[in-house]
Amino acid sequence: MGFDGEYGPSTWEWVADQAAAYEASNGQQANTLRDTGLPIIVMTTVGHKTGLVRKVPLMKVEHEGIYAIVASKGGAVNHPGWYHNLLADPTVLIQDGPEPFETTVRLATGGERAEWWDRSVAAFSPYAEYQEKTDREIPLFLTETTA
Repeated sequence: MGFDGEYGPSTWEWVADQAAAYEASNGQQANTLRDTGLPIIVMTTVGHKTGLVRKVPLMKVEHEGIYAIVASKGGAVNHPGWYHNLLADPTVLIQDGPEPFETTVRLATGGERAEWWDRSVAAFSPYAEYQEKTDREIPLFLTETTA
């Protein structure tokens, strides 16, 4: 399996449209969360059940070349579908601008998670509300340091 397999766009039309517009414009368009002005990245994974390539726009939370991937799903009771993709295969593509890069992610825990959670809330304050809405601890993945 690789990122050159069959693409399976999101069933949420606005998500599929944003990922497509971002990628087609090399990150020059559709690079904010709707009309908020807050920057996003696009993460590409491979579906753990389907094998389809999946692209997801996510809030940009970056510090010193490391990105946080926050599995909030708006505070829903269950994790987003792509959470399971990351557990099955932590290799992802991150696009933050014109060129995507390959990296691996790992689940943050303990003090490291707390530090990155604060950074995530600073970048996108609704994350705090999302955590209050759900009994699950919202998972937070970190990319490995890029060269």
